[in-house]
Amino acid sequence: MRKEILGLVLALGCVSTVVLAADSYKIDLVHSNVSFSVKHMMVSNVSGSFEKYDGQIMFDDKDLASSKVSVTIDPSSINTRNEKRDGHLKSPDFFDAVKFPAITFVSKKITATNMIGDLTIKGVTKEITVPATISGPVKGMMGSDVIGINATFTLNRQDYGITWNKTLDQGGLAVSNDVLVNISIEADKIAPVENAMVPVAVAEKK
Repeated sequence: MRKEILGLVLALGCVSTVVLAADSYKIDLVHSNVSFSVKHMMVSNVSGSFEKYDGQIMFDDKDLASSKVSVTIDPSSINTRNEKRDGHLKSPDFFDAVKFPAITFVSKKITATNMIGDLTIKGVTKEITVPATISGPVKGMMGSDVIGINATFTLNRQDYGITWNKTLDQGGLAVSNDVLVNISIEADKIAPVENAMVPVAVAEKK
């Protein structure tokens, strides 16, 4: 009696496969920083940072055009080392963090010197060009690849509906409209995920 094997054998016994894609990186919050500074009373600079943020980074050092960056910042995590001031910044006068719980940036194009993408603050989305550099990858302390993203740029907060201010008696504004933003991100490569075992597809006919 003869058996005929019908169908397509997808694997011999079982196989595991690895999904091949652009390298994925996770932000290392311990070695990263998202900070800003504004001119106060026309004479000094007040700085602050956001303590909660996350993102997705797809990076190919041989093809930057295929790389992508997506970052989400929690405005309620703002920290200027003054509780009263932080409360005011979270209020509707500034970020209105309850109504708008996320600041986001999604890249559209990445080059050796710039990131072009959509920045959304307080429900307002605008395309911006951010001067930025991506360094690496290099081998990290734990053996995985590590990259760095560094960017410094200026935003006009009025463009995003953050308009609160006071005029000083001698002229000028209590808080500058221009905000200097500094971003320094370190990110670790995520190991490829192995697929589940794939069974053989075999049909038999006697």
